[in-house]
Amino acid sequence: MTASEADPRSRAHAGRVRFATFNVLHGRPMRDGRPVAFPAGCGPETPLVRAVASLDADVLALQELDRLQERSGRVDQARAAAVGAEAPYWRYASAFPAGAASTDRRAPEPDEPGLRVYGPREAEAQAEAGTGASDGVPSHGIALLSRLPVRQWRARRLAPAPVPMPLRTPGRRGLTLSWDQPRAALAAVLEGRHGPFTVVALHLSFVPGWNVRQLLEVRAWMADLPGPQVLLGDLNLTGALPGAVLNSPARKGRTGLRRTRDGDTAQLSRRWHDLARTPTYPAHRPLVQFDHVLATGLAADAATGADTPPTDVSDHRPLVVELPL
Repeated sequence: MTASEADPRSRAHAGRVRFATFNVLHGRPMRDGRPVAFPAGCGPETPLVRAVASLDADVLALQELDRLQERSGRVDQARAAAVGAEAPYWRYASAFPAGAASTDRRAPEPDEPGLRVYGPREAEAQAEAGTGASDGVPSHGIALLSRLPVRQWRARRLAPAPVPMPLRTPGRRGLTLSWDQPRAALAAVLEGRHGPFTVVALHLSFVPGWNVRQLLEVRAWMADLPGPQVLLGDLNLTGALPGAVLNSPARKGRTGLRRTRDGDTAQLSRRWHDLARTPTYPAHRPLVQFDHVLATGLAADAATGADTPPTDVSDHRPLVVELPL
């Protein structure tokens, strides 16, 4: 790739948009598959910001982000990542508050906040007011960042699975019995060179079967948004499974509508394509693919430049592709 091709303005002129999805493990530095201390002499957000900036993504979906949590230095990680990505349009959706521990089954507190969505306006108000402000609830969730203007935002909370699962946890030996937590999905209708298109960021349950149910729920939830549609996220489904789920028959047949370049309305096939098949986990030695970029309304071979570059944070590698949008 030449320097001019790497320039976002050059990509935009050529009608290409660079997408990335990245489970960042709350910005935790990793080395050889093990968590390490945050580097001395810089803020706790620095490794995350550097990793995000290195992707040079025009549209970026992030999972496992912290907001104002002690373990990550009480940083608003979505805001820090948006600055690093040079993405002025962004939203963060809190899936659950910081007090919810995945190793214990816990009934929600009566006053526990549900899905809450934050953006630049709320982040600026929070920075001015300090962490004692009413919206300064420490939480964990996902974010969607964009350099392209956004026409519309939409968010949804996904219920947790009712059963626990034994999981491997970075820094621990063996398996830990873990209860699922609520998840979130974020959708944005963006202004593309050829017209609007939809991007959805999400993080699905690690419980087999329940994540399939959530993906079908998201498919129905986003069906009325304009195409093409691009889905980015850690789906906790491997290989070809996400595409097979998205292409499974719906209870009621549905087609999407979008406006073509000449302004005519055309029916758009709901056939989904998995645009990059490459392992993303574990980061130090990728063996399986949990992180996916899928699209409908685009050709199966539309993606170029698929890559899983190494970074200094997380147990996942980011997945990056370019699309003609």
